[in-house]
Amino acid sequence: MVKNLTVGNPLTVILVFTIPLFFGNLFQQSYNIFDTYIVGRTIGLGALASVGSTGSINFLILGFINGFGIGAAVITSQRFGAGDIKGVKKSFAATIIISIGLAVVLTFISVLSARPLLEFLQTPAEIIDNAHIYIITIFWGIPTAMFFNLFANILRAVGDSRTPLYFLGIACILNILLDLFFILVLKKGLRAVALATVISQFAAGSLCLVFIIKKMPILHITSAEWRIDLKEITSHLKIALPVGFQMSIIAIGSITVTYALNQLGTSAVTAFTAANRIDVIAFMLLMSFGGAMTTYTAQNYGARQIGRIRKGIAQVSIIAVIYCVTIALVFLFSGYFFPGIFLGWDSIEILSMAHTYLIINSSFYILLAMLFIIRQSLLGLGDSVTPTIAGIMELVMRIFAAIILGRAVGFTGICWANPLAWAGALVPLVIAFVIRMKKLNF
Repeated sequence: MVKNLTVGNPLTVILVFTIPLFFGNLFQQSYNIFDTYIVGRTIGLGALASVGSTGSINFLILGFINGFGIGAAVITSQRFGAGDIKGVKKSFAATIIISIGLAVVLTFISVLSARPLLEFLQTPAEIIDNAHIYIITIFWGIPTAMFFNLFANILRAVGDSRTPLYFLGIACILNILLDLFFILVLKKGLRAVALATVISQFAAGSLCLVFIIKKMPILHITSAEWRIDLKEITSHLKIALPVGFQMSIIAIGSITVTYALNQLGTSAVTAFTAANRIDVIAFMLLMSFGGAMTTYTAQNYGARQIGRIRKGIAQVSIIAVIYCVTIALVFLFSGYFFPGIFLGWDSIEILSMAHTYLIINSSFYILLAMLFIIRQSLLGLGDSVTPTIAGIMELVMRIFAAIILGRAVGFTGICWANPLAWAGALVPLVIAFVIRMKKLNF
């Protein structure tokens, strides 16, 4: 149900809001994680490499969708914090209208460009056909991804981070059951794995919509709120589009990394894919802190409680740093245990590459923590320009690591892409954050 984040102890409020976000993100990532596990252990490592080779392309499109939804919901959250219920409904209506048009355009572009992108990335010949089958099925399901992200982000904007969690949990279970049924019973391949993800996303979105209709009168739109003017549409696009493009800019950097990996062969792609899945789980809490700070900052900005924003950011940063140090130590002393869960124990070479990736990345999680917290707090304040500049910095640093370091030292050089990108992005974010907070004195 709706929750006002402008009252109560800041750290307690943020943590209570973050926990459902964490499990929600975990469930959402489990689509990819379980696909990775079952594909790698049942269909084979070649199929796993096929799925892995599509990751950056998938992120390019679905990352834009997620970023767009988060950005559009900022205005909803600010109006909720200010107590403007009519404004909340108008914001919801505007987001629906924009999302419908965007879903159609993105589906058309993505389906047509999938194969050319795979070829441009020089995806190895032995995996490109399966990679195309997998990713094009995901792209046909873009409206379902847009559908769920729209409703989930709106619910979070009004303080309800639990309901999307429940529905993601149901969708996750459904995804697992469909994967097992399609692959182990019907003996289908990668198309069925992707279809299971699409069906699960549709189920989660449908449940969110039913919940809004039955339980959330604050989001019930009347004919008056459906009368959206150009100013309303523009105000949402000014925040939502830059955030969406920021995610796509980051994805372009990931595509460059994929290109460099493809030059190193299937073993490098396989190791990177498995390690990346583990990496995503490890920093899921940091990502969730960022998501919580968007809503927390936006609501308190709408309520004009700037001191409360400063206190919340400081408190959550301390918790994040402690977590980062702990996870880095776990990866350092766990050896090949985590990569082996996905890859098995047959190839020491692949396990070693995956472990190298995890050690390098986790050593710089503190940078990532501050990146999430500061970037998402700026977004909550309505600043979508600086996060976009930070995304460009990430792109530049990832290209440097992939092209220059990748050629110089191979797989290890590519593993430095993330830490360098995080460091580069923090430069404009920290500068903008300090300036912005000094100006906000009401």
